[in-house]
Amino acid sequence: MAAREAIRETVASYAHYADSGKFGEFADLFAVDGVLDIRGEAPLNGRDAIRLYLEGVGLDLEAASASTPMIRHHVSNLKITVESPTKATGACYFLAVTEHGVDHWGRYRDEYTPASDGDRWLFAHRSVRTDGRTPGGWAAGRTAG
Repeated sequence: MAAREAIRETVASYAHYADSGKFGEFADLFAVDGVLDIRGEAPLNGRDAIRLYLEGVGLDLEAASASTPMIRHHVSNLKITVESPTKATGACYFLAVTEHGVDHWGRYRDEYTPASDGDRWLFAHRSVRTDGRTPGGWAAGRTAG
């Protein structure tokens, strides 16, 4: 139960940090050698690559916004399987909303590993798959998928 709750906190923090532009904290949710794998793009290996990528996405969102940029990721139906004391997997759905309304939606598939402090679980690998985009929305102008 403790592992499941720690994983839920990691998944929730991912959305909150991404949406608030806290890209350093976001990257720290990944293992040092963690991978963020976004369909249609080269996998991002390691915290530094993940942080730099998110900083670029933040600039893209800002450039596409007529007002203060805003994005909110809503995560649902999180299913967690703890396979051992050192490995867990998960799956959930996401819906992203900008200041213009629903923008894009899809799913996450995850592998988790415990942090060295023993209190947290981190992403060892997160696979992001966008299932749909609103025509004319921010994500519709991006190539990843």
